[in-house]
Amino acid sequence: MATLILTAAGQALGGTAGGLFGLGSLGGILGKAAGAVAGSVVDQGLFGSSATVETGRLSDLSVQASNEGASLPRVYGRVRLAGQVIWATQFEEEVSEESQGAKGGGSSTTVRSYAYYANFAVALSEGPISRIARIWADGKLLDTSGITMRVYSGASDQAPDPLISGLQGDTPAYRGTAYVVFERLALETFGNRLPQLTFEVIRSVERLETDIRAITLIPGAGEFVYQPTAVTSTPRPGVTESLNQHVTQAPSDWVASLDELQALCPNLESIALVVAWFGDDLRAAHCSIRPKVEESVKSTTGGTWSVAGLGREEAEDVSRIDGKPAFGGTPSDASVIAAIKDLKDRGLRVMLYPFILMDIPEGNGLPDPYGGSEQAAYPWRGRIVPVGDTDQDATAFFGAASASDFSVSGEAIAYGGPAEWSYRRHVLHMAHLAKAAGGVDAFLIGSELRGLTRAQTTSGTYPFVSGLIDLAAEVRSVLTAGTDLSYAADWSEYGAHQVSSGELRFPLDPLWASSNIDFVGIDNYLPMADMRRGGDPYGNTDPHEIEMLKAGIAGGEYFDWYYASEADRRAGTRTPISDGTYNKPWVYRAKDLRGWWENPHVERFGGVEASLPTDWVPASKPIRFTELGVPAIDKGANQPNVFVDPKSSESALPHFSDGTRDDLIQRRALEAALSFYDPADP
Repeated sequence: MATLILTAAGQALGGTAGGLFGLGSLGGILGKAAGAVAGSVVDQGLFGSSATVETGRLSDLSVQASNEGASLPRVYGRVRLAGQVIWATQFEEEVSEESQGAKGGGSSTTVRSYAYYANFAVALSEGPISRIARIWADGKLLDTSGITMRVYSGASDQAPDPLISGLQGDTPAYRGTAYVVFERLALETFGNRLPQLTFEVIRSVERLETDIRAITLIPGAGEFVYQPTAVTSTPRPGVTESLNQHVTQAPSDWVASLDELQALCPNLESIALVVAWFGDDLRAAHCSIRPKVEESVKSTTGGTWSVAGLGREEAEDVSRIDGKPAFGGTPSDASVIAAIKDLKDRGLRVMLYPFILMDIPEGNGLPDPYGGSEQAAYPWRGRIVPVGDTDQDATAFFGAASASDFSVSGEAIAYGGPAEWSYRRHVLHMAHLAKAAGGVDAFLIGSELRGLTRAQTTSGTYPFVSGLIDLAAEVRSVLTAGTDLSYAADWSEYGAHQVSSGELRFPLDPLWASSNIDFVGIDNYLPMADMRRGGDPYGNTDPHEIEMLKAGIAGGEYFDWYYASEADRRAGTRTPISDGTYNKPWVYRAKDLRGWWENPHVERFGGVEASLPTDWVPASKPIRFTELGVPAIDKGANQPNVFVDPKSSESALPHFSDGTRDDLIQRRALEAALSFYDPADP
């Protein structure tokens, strides 16, 4: 109504004005238009109307520029780079409309929103690279889980990107250039513009990564550390915490770790998956071995903790230090099964590695079999020993659980045996986990129980070794014939045991000779150097020199000589290793793996060899290093078997170490070891 009235009035007024100024009909037209606009405003206020509101539309759809002729960097190690945009389309515009009505239905507004997406490619460096890890957008870590992006390593034979080819036709593959293609990257978060991106580029340039074919995977403890999918907890209403995703480039820490491991180690073939239960006493007969949790009260989403039939509320908590768990909890059964399946899907062979962590805190008050006021805090499992009758202690430690007490239904393992948390229950449960996961390539029945395997009765038998032999037979009945079985002996445990002067035994030989054992497993942390400040007694001054380290693998300490005391070590006074009676020095050389492997083993009683050798058949089974490592610490090659852990009584620095970090000694020592043991590696 007002529009009609004011349009007419405007036309009349415009005509009058036009006549005054000589504009004629043009003044009527302008007056009519002005009147219509004014009337529309009045009508909207009085009667309501429809309108369109546009939000977030860009006036310019062009993308950011790149610098022509910019240099292409060459990456060594791990570098953060910005890169150059080498291809892009115009922004894609996506329009959405929503009608919003007013009370009474008198008016409506159409809200038209615009979203923008970018297709572009960023060149990073000369290729080939190993991996792109984290990505930052405008200085903040970018969550790439919902982003379509393709990484080209810069290989000499890489193919063109399908998106670029589809839009451009014939297009270069940018061979030799590492680049990333983003497809329909949503720009709203970045203010409808291309964000400033930086990339963590990793390129392995030395031989170590390509030499690695097997990895022992830890931590072994952590309720969901092996879960490939995300698991969260709700510590209090309205608060959600991630339990196993602390990265933005993958759905879980497990996936991120395995992706990076396979990218950095392209020749990786096998994974030993470590899964820990907890021991609670160094006295064998009193030691229970059970799964534990970090907290008995915790609400989780994405995964539920359950191990060996225990729910979270039924399990014991690990001990605490300053109010925090001393360890991660036992990985949930479901996460272990999922991890095994994921490893196999990645084309990797899997060895399942049952493990014992000793959860013995300070102030435990337990009688110490080594004579202390109480048992040492968080000790090595190799310290478990019998304290009474050795046969009876072995029986108590192993327990009575048998393979027939377990059953597998889908991915659930049921147990109906004796109510005990024993060693046999631990290992047999793990064997059934492997079965539930569809099988594994190898399985260990234990590791580094030196205090038990070297414990003999007065009659000279080794009941704990007999227990391992029986256990291997039970595990064999659970797993398929294609699964290799073994025990992972400590490097100081696998071979001869000098009981006393003239008394020599081979305690593990019956186990190595067993028809149910397929290989000799050794956790190899033998010393490779004797370096001190300024050099070693041989005159070597470079602790990182590979040939010197290789010479220490089958030479030096525990091969040619030993230190009779700490005073001798400090003074560099070495005692040669020899065997004057029978000229078999290999029986005393922990490093002489070949001598041990290729010779019959004859025990000695009162300094006299027995008439017959042990059951070990020379060269009958391969040796596998179930663990091999060197710490990244000053002079780490001097004593690879020690580690720094303030809570543990085992915490120590390598001989003559000042405790500073040294990543290079770890790399060089591993390079030396892998090249020494691989006949195809010069």
